[in-house]
Amino acid sequence: MKKILAITTLAAVSYAAVSPAYAEDTIKIGVIAAFSGPFANYGKQMEGGIKAYMAQHGDSVAGKKIEIIIKDTTGPSPEIAKRLAQELVVRDKVDFLAGFGLTPEALAVAPIAEQAKKPMIVMNAATSAITTKSNYIARFSMTLPQVSAPMAKWAVKNNIKKVVTLVADYGPGIDAEAAFKSELVKGGGVVTEAIRVPLSNPDFSPYIQRIKDAKPDAVFIFVPAGEQSIAFMKGYRERGLAEAGIKVIATGDLTDDHVLPSMGDATLGVITTFHYSAAHKSPENQAFLKSFAAANPNGGRPNFMAVAAYDGMAAIYEVVRKLNGKIDGPQAMAILKNIKLNSPRGPIAIDPNTRDIIQTVYVRKVEKINGEPYNVEFDKFPDQKDPGK
Repeated sequence: MKKILAITTLAAVSYAAVSPAYAEDTIKIGVIAAFSGPFANYGKQMEGGIKAYMAQHGDSVAGKKIEIIIKDTTGPSPEIAKRLAQELVVRDKVDFLAGFGLTPEALAVAPIAEQAKKPMIVMNAATSAITTKSNYIARFSMTLPQVSAPMAKWAVKNNIKKVVTLVADYGPGIDAEAAFKSELVKGGGVVTEAIRVPLSNPDFSPYIQRIKDAKPDAVFIFVPAGEQSIAFMKGYRERGLAEAGIKVIATGDLTDDHVLPSMGDATLGVITTFHYSAAHKSPENQAFLKSFAAANPNGGRPNFMAVAAYDGMAAIYEVVRKLNGKIDGPQAMAILKNIKLNSPRGPIAIDPNTRDIIQTVYVRKVEKINGEPYNVEFDKFPDQKDPGK
């Protein structure tokens, strides 16, 4: 335990060196996420989005310097996340808590945000119930029901009626499974088999064989973005599911922008529903991509977590500006609950009743652009709220 504490303490870094004498002239943002371990890319993508926003908009607002304090959970580690949040609130006296790549860590920190009255900006964790756990949470990412229900609607419209679902066995996966099934059944479809796989290091081989044997029209997938996406698609191709006529439909985690280039041709033709693609065409996205590349020379292609962090920072800057640098928890939440932004993903807003995001969910197909695979948007579901609330 001493070793873990040493690692997490050493992981604290700051973009703005601030002496104690000038502490009152800073706004401190504590970012809690996995920056090492199996989900390290989650933290790195969020940090990349934060850097991109600050590179584009400066490191001071309303006369206050913005200080970012990074804390590594090595996750998924809810107990470490909780301890780090306590340190940030009590010792570092942060004005905002932010980050939260994984649901268990967000849930562990929610009571601390509530007790300390610190605005908590969720930049990824996607279980529907998270915002109900504290009045001080605002989410700038998504929920799994929000992106899964439109996939079922699209499937029914396109005569995909018999589906096997495969999801990671934790909050977001269970949410995705339930929302997809509910909409599919409403449209006259049926889930013939519901498969849940371990969150960490699943062996997909036996599950992929079960899918092949079930002979559905399609398999609906939610697994965490990254290594699991690559492993599933490799097995899908090797075991001949494509040749058997079994389509892959999924949330955008499966074809995550950051790992898509390394997945090669295995993903071509995969249909997903999601709220952001690096191929999204808008001036805001072009500016984001340019800023991300400049601020993160070795960061690769930004994904949805980078965009959520970028938008979360935009929201924080807006709060600081409107409160003239004097952060008060209830006043900050009053602003966050009514915020609207022109994001790189399109227009977004926070639902004042749930403190969850309202956004467009796009239907995308993996295609090559200049020889590289991208999620190319071809349909959309505007103004989507979380159907789980």
